[in-house]
Parts: sequence; C-alpha cells; structure tokens
Amino acid sequence: MADKLITIKQIGSPIRREKSQRATLIGLGLNKMHKTRTLKDTPQVRGMINKIPHLVSVISEE
Repeated sequence: MADKLITIKQIGSPIRREKSQRATLIGLGLNKMHKTRTLKDTPQVRGMINKIPHLVSVISEE
C-alpha cells in the first residue's frame, strides 16, 4: 500500500511568534513565506499542523 502524502504551504510569518511555533515550522521544512512541502501523512505531521494552523494551510491530501 502506498504512503499517503499531504502538501502544506506556509501562509504566515514566524516573526513575533513563540520559539516553539518557529521550531515547528522548521520541523515541517518550512522557513519562507509561500513555500510548499509534500510530506508523509502521519499523526506526528498532523499534530504539528494542528499546532500552527494560523501559519500553514493544507493544499492537498493524496
């Protein structure tokens, strides 16, 4: 069975955010505005997205 993928895009700036929120963005591989990443859809990645929903958006789920 193929792994499910999720594509996320950074929509918010980490300026004036808590260090943990900045670290979460870096953990997702995002560091610049409007950058996108395709990652495996795991509970860990979903948890990171749910922690910073104001900074990222889910583009597609495959």
